[in-house]
Amino acid sequence: MNFLIGASAFSSRIFSRKFSTCRVLAKTFNEPLSGNDMPRAGGIASMMRLPIQTNTEACQDIKNHFLKLIQNGCKPLALGGDHTMTYPILQAIKEKYGPVGLVHIDAHADTSDTMLGEKIAHGTPFRRAFEEGCLDGNRGFRVIRADECWHKSLTPLMSEVREMMGDKPVYISFDIDGTPEIGGLTSIQGLEIVRGCKGLNIVGGDLVEVSPPYDTTGTTALVGANLLFEMLCVLPGVKGSTPALGPIVGVVSPFKLMLKI
Repeated sequence: MNFLIGASAFSSRIFSRKFSTCRVLAKTFNEPLSGNDMPRAGGIASMMRLPIQTNTEACQDIKNHFLKLIQNGCKPLALGGDHTMTYPILQAIKEKYGPVGLVHIDAHADTSDTMLGEKIAHGTPFRRAFEEGCLDGNRGFRVIRADECWHKSLTPLMSEVREMMGDKPVYISFDIDGTPEIGGLTSIQGLEIVRGCKGLNIVGGDLVEVSPPYDTTGTTALVGANLLFEMLCVLPGVKGSTPALGPIVGVVSPFKLMLKI
């Protein structure tokens, strides 16, 4: 538990409303058009709204739910919400695909052993995931600091990422807002990163830490919604304007795992 407002029913309603508001743009293609353009497809399901629980209970529920989603070939894209949710999603994905490569965009590594005395929290998901063999350490680990990205395009960097990830399964996790830091990426660089994942064997992803109390104008929700749509555009099988998404692409809107008061 930390001390930020976010998981209350009030904040959850704001969160949902802001993402819903973004839909009034009703765009047909991702813009500006890239090689990854695709129509907004049908078959996008919004599911899984659960009551606030303890972290252990919530993580088990999320894992069980995602196991059902991915067994039929669904490639889930999740909206959040607290970054803790990535941990049980990776647990579920491991059961189908084995250890995966990770493209993690965040102001923090989220590899702490504990956070405020808790083993499962939004600062620990990737440590827990690595300890349980959810992440493929054989591909190595590389950290790019934010100051290394200032005033430059990240397109060349993403070529290196694609080479490092190879053709094995990859998961994308994009933390956009939750614990604010200065000197971060621009939205243009965010687009370059996500679009630079085109060609990877992506088996799932998430866009997390949209925090309504910080997002008074709805800007973060707008950027988040568009970046998640960009993730849809780079899923394997999406070519040009043909939404070849396979079974169902589940855009899942889970709940906050930790009370933020």
